[in-house]
Amino acid sequence: MSDWIEILKEQTADGDQMSREVPEMLANPDISEAQVKTLFAALEKQADFAEKLRLALEKFGHDFPIIKAAERLEERYADLAASVAEKLKAMRK
Repeated sequence: MSDWIEILKEQTADGDQMSREVPEMLANPDISEAQVKTLFAALEKQADFAEKLRLALEKFGHDFPIIKAAERLEERYADLAASVAEKLKAMRK
């Protein structure tokens, strides 16, 4: 059986790192449209994984604070993906 709490901890650490790195990447004037598209796809994939993780935590009856942490992680990835989408939109103007 998976250790859902450990997976959540690892994913949260990854999310913290991405929260620092994504704005730096987007601020780089040399970033290409292809790189932004790749970053967006990766963040969308992480948001989907975070949603599945939250659903698994709910299914296995974890406490509310654990579910809330998973929801925050899901929101973080969705927010990062949205910021990348905005960058992509601005690049296409």
